[in-house]
Amino acid sequence: MLTQLSNPARFLSVTRPVLPAAGVIALLCLGVGSWLAFFGSPPDFRQGESVRIMYVHVPAAWGALQTYAFVAIASLIGFVWRHRLADVAAREAAPLGLAFTVLALVTGSLWGKVTWGVFWDWDPRLTSMMVLAFLYAGYLAIWRVMDEAQAARTAALLAMLGAVNLPIIKFSVEWWDTLHQKATVIRADGPAMPASMLWPLGLMTLGYAALFVFVLLLRMRSALARRRAGVPARPSRAVLEPAPEVAS
Repeated sequence: MLTQLSNPARFLSVTRPVLPAAGVIALLCLGVGSWLAFFGSPPDFRQGESVRIMYVHVPAAWGALQTYAFVAIASLIGFVWRHRLADVAAREAAPLGLAFTVLALVTGSLWGKVTWGVFWDWDPRLTSMMVLAFLYAGYLAIWRVMDEAQAARTAALLAMLGAVNLPIIKFSVEWWDTLHQKATVIRADGPAMPASMLWPLGLMTLGYAALFVFVLLLRMRSALARRRAGVPARPSRAVLEPAPEVAS
């Protein structure tokens, strides 16, 4: 299956019906989830209306981690088996992961100002999420400054090494004293959240995931189209020189 999908023509054929389906799912889930989150769910008895930031913040944070896991796995496949399509997938997914991470940090800061009284604290989870943003930025910078073949190998190494940060983010609330509360959704004894809040959170999370699939496939198909047309993956760093003078 992996070998078949590594063929660009096969990949384009398989993903053609997936693209619109992912777009429709994202639109429906984000639309219904947003309405439930901001109008159909109750305020929290401690945090009041500010708890509605959760419906943007939590799916963004989950999306940031899941996207980095995708980038690391695709990088491993590209590094070991030299599947060029895996390198393309990792490269095109990284900007989406960075966007999720920045959104999680911004909304988390706003939520922290309301609940903790400060926009930022060197909390273990906040700090490890900031490290994740730097990993994404470094990964993308490698693709910008190196030629494609060298960038694929170097960026893959960074992505694989950076994956050690994922369990740190996940379990930071268990390992250290932190301002963040412990898990309330994925728990051994079931979610510690009423259904009126769990449903919109689940729909928003599914909407983020479908949006990721939609945009990633769109970016990958565009990248493959550019490659077929002979357009380089990144702008060339040509040096501008004055035009030669024409002899009179």
